[in-house]
Amino acid sequence: MKRIGITGQNGFIGTHLYNTISLQKEEFELVNFQKDIFESQDKLAQWVKKCDVIVHLAAMNRHESQEYIHDTNIALVEKLIVALDSTGSSAHIIFSSSVQEEKDNPYSRSKRKGRLLLSEWAERRGACFTGLIIPNVFGPFGKPFYNSVVATFCRQLCDGVLPTVQADGELPLIYIQELVEVIITHIKKQTPGNAIKIANTSTIKVSSLLEKLIDFKTNYFDNGIFPRLEDGFEVNLFNSFRSYINLSRYFPYKLKKNTDERGAFIELAKINIGGQVSYSTTHPGIVRGNHFHTRKIERFIVIKGKALIQLRKYNTEEIFNFELSGDEPSYVDMPVWHIHNIKNIGEEELYTVFWINEFFNSEDPDTWFEKV
Repeated sequence: MKRIGITGQNGFIGTHLYNTISLQKEEFELVNFQKDIFESQDKLAQWVKKCDVIVHLAAMNRHESQEYIHDTNIALVEKLIVALDSTGSSAHIIFSSSVQEEKDNPYSRSKRKGRLLLSEWAERRGACFTGLIIPNVFGPFGKPFYNSVVATFCRQLCDGVLPTVQADGELPLIYIQELVEVIITHIKKQTPGNAIKIANTSTIKVSSLLEKLIDFKTNYFDNGIFPRLEDGFEVNLFNSFRSYINLSRYFPYKLKKNTDERGAFIELAKINIGGQVSYSTTHPGIVRGNHFHTRKIERFIVIKGKALIQLRKYNTEEIFNFELSGDEPSYVDMPVWHIHNIKNIGEEELYTVFWINEFFNSEDPDTWFEKV
């Protein structure tokens, strides 16, 4: 079993990598990393000693002083090398660099120099080094105005701000989960390479990106309509957009109840992307669910009885509680990487309708069980 340490564990890429590896307990053991470890050479050495593989993601991307970014990133690499040497470690080092290496600015120079320093250490030590040149990364939970323009546009649209395009260039992108799978493959295969260029999986103009996100905002955010998603990129982009919605303010989303002398008629979901619809009955006091998905789009609609729906983002502690009633039909959508359940809190049978964007596949269920 390989022991994996990730510097920058709590950052955008680090969080997704940590969470995904944590689901593969038979193969990997995670060595927990906290930011303050870099503040003590002794702490860093103790951490390094525990690792068979170190994925070095920690770096500064933004600061008012470009030289400070450069110096900080180089200092992190140098501290890591000191710890590796002082412990006699021969750990497999995976370093995340960027396509921005091609530019001539302090950040790009720091990534290029950091990669070369670690490569030289590995050659001297006889260790395996994997230097990754990574394109622009997007995905759920990225930091707006820091990680990517996708994160920035999504945050602005969910806050009611119309973004503007500063430079309408072609944007090469890779989805965070695609990148994570590439990194895990290199961990498993122990791939040597000083500068392995990771190919982008999609390319889009910034104006076209904004157009798609505005469509998500208009259809889904404003009107509750699932937009047409033509391919995997658009599914990934939609899941990214959904992650910026303020759950406690947005859900439960109330449905319009049309009544006349015959009874009532309620439109449950307007869907342009297919998928599967099902329903369940749940006895009083019973809880269903307690699992999460990493790619699926799912909606829970209570049509009879009373329910408590709970959500908790994986590896975090905050729990979102939503009470729904068939007397006032409403729904809650399940964001990716959020553990969710539904409990019958009423005295009668609970009826719930479920929609999910893909058919159930027992060989690839994308369902991970954990209690909220």
